[in-house]
Amino acid sequence: MKAKNALYAQSGGVTSVINATACAVIESARKSKKIGKVYAGKDGIVGILNEDLIDTSIEKTKEIKKLMHTPGGMFGSCRHKLKDAKQNKKEYRRLIEVFKAHDIGYFFYNGGGDSQDTSNKIAQYTKEAGFPVTCIGIPKTIDNDLPYTDNCPGFGSVAKYIATSTKEAALDVKSMSKSSTKVFIFEVMGRHAGWLAASSGLAQSKGNSAPHIILLPEVPFHENKFLKKVKDSVSKEGYCVIVVSEGAKYKNGKFLADAGTVDSFGHKQLGGVAPRIAQIINRKLGLKYHWAVSDYLQRSARHISSQVDLDQAYAVGKAAVKFATSGENSIMPIIVRKRSKPYSWEIGKVELSKVANIEKKMPKNFISKDGFGITRSCKNYLSPLIQGEAWAPFEDGVIQTASLKNKLVKKKLKRFRA
Repeated sequence: MKAKNALYAQSGGVTSVINATACAVIESARKSKKIGKVYAGKDGIVGILNEDLIDTSIEKTKEIKKLMHTPGGMFGSCRHKLKDAKQNKKEYRRLIEVFKAHDIGYFFYNGGGDSQDTSNKIAQYTKEAGFPVTCIGIPKTIDNDLPYTDNCPGFGSVAKYIATSTKEAALDVKSMSKSSTKVFIFEVMGRHAGWLAASSGLAQSKGNSAPHIILLPEVPFHENKFLKKVKDSVSKEGYCVIVVSEGAKYKNGKFLADAGTVDSFGHKQLGGVAPRIAQIINRKLGLKYHWAVSDYLQRSARHISSQVDLDQAYAVGKAAVKFATSGENSIMPIIVRKRSKPYSWEIGKVELSKVANIEKKMPKNFISKDGFGITRSCKNYLSPLIQGEAWAPFEDGVIQTASLKNKLVKKKLKRFRA
């Protein structure tokens, strides 16, 4: 029987190591006798609907290997949520047409919770339509909010970036605090889960007390309590470093940085919470401040990726191919922690139906009693994930990245109109 082709796609916000997962999928599939060509959807599921498929078989092995140190999404990503088949059969029928036209037997979708929901829906629909396609969701999200997996590929590297940047900036502020800046506010991503903001707590050491305040989405923001903490920190330390999650919100659930719009997934579009915090401090305490928003820098910083994170990103991609060719379907590879000290882990699996659209938030025992910091248990969980420096090669002083042809295959279908 002729080997079926595989289709891989990236979805949602990309990471500094998502391409390592792509590398693993392509390399593993090339070694498998059960898989023919590996196509990549240009710009995620949107590209697949448009029949924009990239033929990775023409890429040289050495260029595929360079994906290991290339940030961003090499094949393009998207934010597009598939509705239920009953609500939008047109898209599902189109997917079947594309799968049939290009002899797709395996579908790998690399993303977060919404992406796992997409993978699950496609697996169910293709089965019901009489053209079953093996669908494996591959975990990826810097937010670290997927359930069942111990942690999410992409998170460890951002955590390393945030912890390092917090410590570096804190020492800068400390050195200037006598006659200049008293407060520094560092905004990081994290809509509903505070894992990224919490990782800044790893910056604390004998020579560095910062961050003094961590504002998490899980802890309602109380202005007076917060201002007292800022004032006490400046009085005691001479300065105050604050790390705030973009998802920080009031007791009534309203985001401090609610911009009044929504993205394509229906999520609230968040503005800058750092300048909002800065305004409160300046208005009520009159302290000189500086603020910074890490934004895309935190998730694209391949130059400071965690080796553990890189290894795990590759491992879930490799496992996805192994599971698919072994007859598994509608599952997601997960990272299972065996021990924290010394750290050890292995790959497991979970049904996609259990993962889709569920967010894993910070547990209460990871948050300090005053709500402004993290506990020793949290540090014990986070610390292993940022270990090791996955150095990337540099060329002419700048990080070296893959250069793929990304050639699209010839289309066989009529243009898709949503």
